[in-house]
Amino acid sequence: MHGRIYRDDEAHYRIGELGDGWSPVSVQDDDIAFHNASLEAIISVNASCDPAADIPLTVLTNHLLAGFTARQTVTEDLVPLDGRQALRTHVIASLDGLPRELLIFVMKKNECVYDLIMISPPGSTFMGALTPFESFVAGFTTEVPAR
Repeated sequence: MHGRIYRDDEAHYRIGELGDGWSPVSVQDDDIAFHNASLEAIISVNASCDPAADIPLTVLTNHLLAGFTARQTVTEDLVPLDGRQALRTHVIASLDGLPRELLIFVMKKNECVYDLIMISPPGSTFMGALTPFESFVAGFTTEVPAR
């Protein structure tokens, strides 16, 4: 990742600004994640590309929720993202017995699947992380300048 632009052999994209308090977290090779200690929140983005895969957005979203229990879907809407349709899912669930609130965007574009996720403790903590996450998502684009 260079600045707000990520490139690998398959995917490239730009992410939006997060603002103060967010620090990069080291994760798997194709994930980018940020942590805000005061909000106990994590924001991540992942891209995976497979020309043969044509999986519905709802199935892709449910795959991201594997391991979460006591799931309650608050909202699930199709929204525009980077010139395509994305599934925006707001979920309250538990992970290892701890309550969590998630906001997930899943989009397919140019043979790739993009997942943008925010996870935090529920309630006011989630609301505090919501504005930075919305900025992060609003600035997301797969249209980036050549190297």
